[in-house]
Amino acid sequence: MTSYWLLKTEPSSYSIDDLAAAPEQTTHWDGVRNYQARNMLRDELQEGDRVLLYHSVKNPAIVGTATVVRSGYPDPSAWDKRSKYYDAKSDPENPRWYMVDVRLDEKFEQPLTLAELREMKKLQEMELLRKGSRLSVQPVRKAEWTAILAKAKAP
Repeated sequence: MTSYWLLKTEPSSYSIDDLAAAPEQTTHWDGVRNYQARNMLRDELQEGDRVLLYHSVKNPAIVGTATVVRSGYPDPSAWDKRSKYYDAKSDPENPRWYMVDVRLDEKFEQPLTLAELREMKKLQEMELLRKGSRLSVQPVRKAEWTAILAKAKAP
């Protein structure tokens, strides 16, 4: 059964345009260093799940969709001493951090801004809109997914 997710990224680090330019419009979603988000990447996101891509920081907005094409697996950036995501306490025998691979489905013609999302009645309970919600990986209810796609495709 398909599940729905929201993945946050800072567009200055990795944007939907970077994903669009990637080979086969696919990338690994690495560098997540929060245990709750890690657990979702490791245990819950599955191949075929659908993803909302969210640009955080300047002009926060949902900018498009992707599909998980590889379920959670160890994030090797944790073992690379040159990586900003290096973690000395993680090793290949006992990985601490995980990632998934995603493939771009579509870039929205117009991003759905945080302000627009807050105005949508069907999103009142959405994790993204809860006060203090900062996780970079968040579950999305099917009704929320449907409402967001309808709004994104509305003229």
